[in-house]
Amino acid sequence: QVQLVESGGGLVQAGGSLRLSCVASGSIFSINVVNWHRQAPGKQRVLVATITSGGFANYADSVKGRFTISRDNAKNTVYLQMNSLKPEDTAVYYCNIPNGYGMNYWGKGTLVTVSS
Repeated sequence: QVQLVESGGGLVQAGGSLRLSCVASGSIFSINVVNWHRQAPGKQRVLVATITSGGFANYADSVKGRFTISRDNAKNTVYLQMNSLKPEDTAVYYCNIPNGYGMNYWGKGTLVTVSS
C-alpha cells in the first residue's frame, strides 16, 4: 500500500551536510516506525536511524550526535539531516517502513558520497 522514494543524495566533502528526504505515496499517519538504513559496497545493510509516529528517535552509535531523523506526517515525508559527514558515511541510503499495513517497504535508495 506504500511506495517510498528517496532523494537528496550527492557528493559532499568531509565535514559537510546533506538532507535526505523520503516521500511516501500513502499516508504515514497511522504507521508507527520509519527507518533509515545504509549500505556500502560489499557490506551489509545496517540501521542508521529510526523514528516513531510520536517523534521518538534512536540512532546507531556511528551517527549519534551528527544525524537527525524527523518526520512530517502531513507531507508523508521522513527526513534524515546529516551533518559533519565522514568518508565512512559513504553508502546508499534507504528509507524503510518495517511494518506498513503488515508489510515491509523499502525505497530504491539514494547515494551519498563523502570525499576526504
